[in-house]
Amino acid sequence: MPSAPFSVRRAAAAASGPTVAIDIGGTKIAGALVHPDGTMTATTRRPTPRGADADGVMAAVAEVVADLSASPLWASAERCGIGSAGPVDTSRGTVSPVNIGAWRDFPVQERVVAELAARGADLPTVLAGDGVAMTAAEHWLGAARGHANALCMVVSTGVGGGLILNNQLHPGPTGNAGHIGHISVAFDGEPCVCGGHGCVESIASGTAIARWARDQGWTPSGTADAGGGVNGAGGEGGAAGGRDATAAGVAAAAVQGDPIALAAFDRAGRALAAAIAGTATLVETDIAVIGGGVAAAGDTLFAPIRSHLAAYATLSFVKDIQVVPAMLGTHAGLIGAAAAATMLLPSPSPGPSAS
Repeated sequence: MPSAPFSVRRAAAAASGPTVAIDIGGTKIAGALVHPDGTMTATTRRPTPRGADADGVMAAVAEVVADLSASPLWASAERCGIGSAGPVDTSRGTVSPVNIGAWRDFPVQERVVAELAARGADLPTVLAGDGVAMTAAEHWLGAARGHANALCMVVSTGVGGGLILNNQLHPGPTGNAGHIGHISVAFDGEPCVCGGHGCVESIASGTAIARWARDQGWTPSGTADAGGGVNGAGGEGGAAGGRDATAAGVAAAAVQGDPIALAAFDRAGRALAAAIAGTATLVETDIAVIGGGVAAAGDTLFAPIRSHLAAYATLSFVKDIQVVPAMLGTHAGLIGAAAAATMLLPSPSPGPSAS
């Protein structure tokens, strides 16, 4: 059931200063000062350097920090949150993003702390994986707001996620709790890139949806919007000759009634439903929030998830679980980095976490 409204703790937090938020991904490095009401100022971004070494990528992060430090509100910042593509190890403050090849066990938290200090900001700092950051964002200001126990998921090129338990963000010892993409839902399934078998990611990611459809004989027959939507899932193959062979193309074909495309999304929906129900059975989440590029397919994805849930979420305490789309979209990274820092660091003022 939804928890108490956020208005009281928001009012209490109104007097506190902003959080320095940094969002690190494969295509961009963004920054902002995020205020206690969720508004952002001093927003800035740099493209993630291609072909650069580890220090070259860090230089772009340093430029973002430098931009933020020029804000007149810089001196009032209270904490810093870093959201990064994974894998992450928050126990060591390191990241090894799949889409940033130069960073392997890179000490991003230590390096960001040094950049902050060089600009006069000696701030407590938290590192969170992008799935955990998205979870914090959706619980604070998005679709999981008011829910004490929630699973939030990013379904894109891969599948990630995070957990809210008893109104608290639950990243686990290394920051990877809730990494639902590597729960096995098919014990005799095909190998996953993680080394396991039958993982959710190997069935329901945009990459997997497109690959399975093509393996079943589906061929793309039209052009999808290359600027975003399900294309953000980056399914293998890309667009060639105006024909979209990614998950976007499969989604478009499903809308037109293509049986293989429909089966691909039904298969993905079943895998997600099994994982959602299993998580709810284990920790009694009452809502699953799904974002990421594949979620842009709308009912093409959500309808089979909800349909298959009836076969998996059968116990009385899980059968009413809600499955809803994420609300924050491209803002989730920065808002989530700030929310994670506020929820995980001690603070004299309440933030996104419940009192």
